[in-house]
Amino acid sequence: MKRSYKIASIFAAALFLLSMPLLAQDGESVITSYKRNFIRANMATKIDIVKEAGLDPLMQERLGSYYEYVMSFSLQNADILRDDPDLIQLTIIAVKGVGESIHLPAVQSLWRVFMAFRDIDTRVAVLHSLSIVGKGDSWVIDNLNQFLTNQNNLYRSGMDPDFTLLSALIESLGVLGDGSSFPVLFSTMITEYPEEISQLASEALTQIRGDYKKYLIDVMQKNPPVEKLAAFRAGLANSAFSPADLGELGENGLAISLETEAANEEELAAIQDLRYAAVRLLTQQRWTRATPLVIKHFYQVQSDYAEGKAGKEQFLEAVECMGAMGSSDAAQALSLQLGLINSQMERSGTYDQELLLSLIQALGEIGDKIAFDYLLYIGYLPYPDQIQAAAREAMNKLKW
Repeated sequence: MKRSYKIASIFAAALFLLSMPLLAQDGESVITSYKRNFIRANMATKIDIVKEAGLDPLMQERLGSYYEYVMSFSLQNADILRDDPDLIQLTIIAVKGVGESIHLPAVQSLWRVFMAFRDIDTRVAVLHSLSIVGKGDSWVIDNLNQFLTNQNNLYRSGMDPDFTLLSALIESLGVLGDGSSFPVLFSTMITEYPEEISQLASEALTQIRGDYKKYLIDVMQKNPPVEKLAAFRAGLANSAFSPADLGELGENGLAISLETEAANEEELAAIQDLRYAAVRLLTQQRWTRATPLVIKHFYQVQSDYAEGKAGKEQFLEAVECMGAMGSSDAAQALSLQLGLINSQMERSGTYDQELLLSLIQALGEIGDKIAFDYLLYIGYLPYPDQIQAAAREAMNKLKW
């Protein structure tokens, strides 16, 4: 009995193996048959044929390529029939089928359908399928990013986009989760769209994989000044950032603001706000790696203050930041400024006490002996006791 069962099992396995080429051949002949019938049929029947193919067990391994074949037909006829309801229905079936079958080779065809057809239903279906088959495809993601950028620019110029399409686009970029989408999604979030669009963009940003700090810095480097400032503030508000993260954020914020040119008053205000906010952050974090930038900022504010383009508050903050850097180069720049005040006092008997005290305190904080002569000279001038005491205290802190 056992021998008979064993022989039967071997026979069944052999029969299955012999039938495999026949099944593959049947599959090829089936897809050829579906293609042939598709070509012959009228538009309404084509839809039925494609639906039937989706239910045919012999077509399951070949559905993706068959749907791509149907999309090629749609593309060939899009110029003439793109508004035809039957062609639109046919195209949507094929587009959805490509996504459901995860047919990666059709990704570029999907994008061509998106650009060829203008009806919202087709475009939304394409975006959904691209979010499935476009993962990791930089070509697709770049195209989607650029399309969203264009939509944002149109909206800012006063033209309303189709919000259904815009929502689908944002959601697709969120699902794709590529880091390159962060700047454009961030821009979308802070554009003055209706609340639901801004919220979608915010949710999509949370789906982006990778280094959030790096993405914010990327926005600061690439986006317009108003968005640079918004990205910096988003970093400040991030409770997960470490002191080193904040220091790097401040360093980049200062570097970018120093090198960015404003095209109008709004941009100028955003750049200045970014620069001053970055300086305050660098002071708090004592981020000495940014010393060359801080010194450059100091000289800029020094010039702006003399010309009435910057207030005393900004000048005082620049001095404080120089003190926090603790470098000899910063001490030299501050000492020269102290020398100017001493000369003014010697000539006219006038000085700004608040600024003078700030310089003395910063030089004491740095403790570099380069400041000694300038601090010592304060004792030879008719400054009040408060200034004299501050100078002596600063000299006591100098390192020899």
